[in-house]
Amino acid sequence: MRLQDKVVVITGSTRGIGRSIALACASEGASVVISSRSAEAVQRTIDEMKAQGYAAAGITCDTTVPGALEELLRFAISTFGKVDVWINNAGLSSGYRPLDEMNPQEISQVVATNVTALAIGCSIIIPWMQAHGGGIIINMSGRGGKGEASPWTALYAATKAAVTSLTRSLAAENKGSNVSIHAVIPGMVATDFYKDVATSPRCSGELENLPSVLDAFGVPLETVGQGFVDIAAQEPGNVTGQLYSLLHGKRLFRGILKMTHARVTHKLK
Repeated sequence: MRLQDKVVVITGSTRGIGRSIALACASEGASVVISSRSAEAVQRTIDEMKAQGYAAAGITCDTTVPGALEELLRFAISTFGKVDVWINNAGLSSGYRPLDEMNPQEISQVVATNVTALAIGCSIIIPWMQAHGGGIIINMSGRGGKGEASPWTALYAATKAAVTSLTRSLAAENKGSNVSIHAVIPGMVATDFYKDVATSPRCSGELENLPSVLDAFGVPLETVGQGFVDIAAQEPGNVTGQLYSLLHGKRLFRGILKMTHARVTHKLK
């Protein structure tokens, strides 16, 4: 029970990666604050977690709405008395399409969710943690988070590069304090992130290869959840500014072998 007596707040935590993080933290003894834009999804997730004997509470929170993240913090404190770990997980995909096929509103939405809201969350929770015994902040990076080229997901990748840069800069600004700030690249995870997303005929070939890529490099949801638990269980202030990749070691090596075999056997388009 590595997170016994800890309170963990997670944005966007009613499905996919966010939900897996919530379940993993709760299974290690944490009290978890669930949040998402859907009140129904929040309540359903809380009910499911309580049915498993976990401590959970939640609130509707659209991270792009002014004041919503402040309200999330107030809710966590009023419910559990404190916040030990804050996870900025909520994110929005730009689909598989070139930037010129996105309208200005779509572009603004992705940036507002993936960068602006995350930055506001950090600006709120950092001073609170510093004044209340410290804590750990984990920001969700992703494809493009290391600055690599990411054709067909250029905008999404740019936001994740911004998340990594912001994380490292905030960690440097607050180095020596009782707050640790990290970012995580979870790798490719088979969630609805890859389903029913906006796509362009111009990148249909890459989409046809997606099942093979997921088979080779896919990271199980349980692995992602445990990866976040490992970081959340650290002692605040000891290590900060790290970019953790959950696709590594044997899983990465096996993926490379699988993709090499797929190319040799002409299974890739």
